Amino acid sequence: MGITFDGLASGLNTAEIIDALMEVQAIPRTLLKAKIDDKGVVITQLQSLNTALQGLFTEAGKAKSAGALSAFTATASSDAVRVSAGPTAQATVTDVVVDRVATAQTTVTAAYASWPDQPPILTIVNAEGERVEVTAASTSMADIARAIGNAGAGVSASAVAAGKDAEGKTLYRLQLTAAETGTAGAFTVYRGDADAIDAGTAVDLAGEPGAGTVTAAADARVRLWAGTAAEQVVTSSSNTFTGLLPGIDVTVTKASADPVTITVAADAAARTKIAGDFVDRIAAILSGIDKGSKATIADGAGEETTLGVFTGDSTVRALRRGLQEAVQHPIDDVSPSSIGISVDRYGVLTLDKEKFAQALAEDPAAVEAVFTGVAARVEATTEQYSDRYDGLLTARITGQQDEVGSLEDQMDRWDVRLEQRRATLERTYARLETMLSELQSQSAYLTSQLTALPGREDS
Repeated sequence: MGITFDGLASGLNTAEIIDALMEVQAIPRTLLKAKIDDKGVVITQLQSLNTALQGLFTEAGKAKSAGALSAFTATASSDAVRVSAGPTAQATVTDVVVDRVATAQTTVTAAYASWPDQPPILTIVNAEGERVEVTAASTSMADIARAIGNAGAGVSASAVAAGKDAEGKTLYRLQLTAAETGTAGAFTVYRGDADAIDAGTAVDLAGEPGAGTVTAAADARVRLWAGTAAEQVVTSSSNTFTGLLPGIDVTVTKASADPVTITVAADAAARTKIAGDFVDRIAAILSGIDKGSKATIADGAGEETTLGVFTGDSTVRALRRGLQEAVQHPIDDVSPSSIGISVDRYGVLTLDKEKFAQALAEDPAAVEAVFTGVAARVEATTEQYSDRYDGLLTARITGQQDEVGSLEDQMDRWDVRLEQRRATLERTYARLETMLSELQSQSAYLTSQLTALPGREDS
């Protein structure tokens, strides 16, 4: 780094002079930076708008599907049953009798101080007849339990203290539990390998003296239309009966000899909320576009005219028009306003929930046809603009980013030119100082020579 002495000869503040000249030289670069900053704001807002559109596209895809407005309340007359209803459910009232809940098999072995076989080999046979052979690390009951649990056969095991034997050694029993409820989780554990099972010499742990099955594997069981000629028995390996009735799942928690009444009814409030949330999402996007397009006009009192980030953007303007038309134009000659979806004179989209609920009560199929039709058009519009490859708004963002890249390249070139210009000015002013210094030296020399001439009086 060079050392400079500012204005030693000239007395000028050359650093300030150079800085002032450079500020003038840098005006085009400053304008470029301001333009890049402005476009950065626009790009950020366009990206936010595009993200909102992509979210709306996803929601519109759901809203256009059959049953989009399906919402039900599901209740049971007893806590022995829990009910949930999906979008494909139908209103119904049905009685069920819960004969039993699903249980997982639990078997307890005889008591041992240590495993009686060496090496300790066991074979687990599941409900399908599949065999898993297990070899423990030692005859320790803890190692036996660990080996069974790690075998991946759907059976867990734990060693439980069971007193002491005549020699004072601690006895342990294995508690074996199926990972799954129902008969599908049933198992048998043998002392011995697969060959011993085939030979009939393997010992069933549950059949030894002092052993037994504490809880048998059983499927949950319910009866529909109990006590009638139409009685139907339904079983499940778990306590949840998926699709027991169309679109309705039933979970049993305990047996009930008395019939439990299941009631599924249309939920008008939930249906209205579904529609309201979807309309609100569209309205928020339209409102955001309006705010971004608003311009503040100077009133002559020193204020400046301020343009919104979307002001004059034909792509955004066309997007707004497309969304508004999607929710305003008739569906099969039925106006969306007939179900409460409308745009007021200020361009604000709203859903009249009371009108929507009334229309839904009068003709739910007609309301759903209009609603899903609106959703389909909204989906098409959002896809046209926000598609990550061919979307019009996506292309607009890409174009702005390319322009910013070009401007940044120009700025880089300006940085190089300005650096070169500053170096030139510094060299010029340095030479000026050198020349002035030399002139001052010559002037001082000549003055001293003139003073030394004969006939001049000393001063």
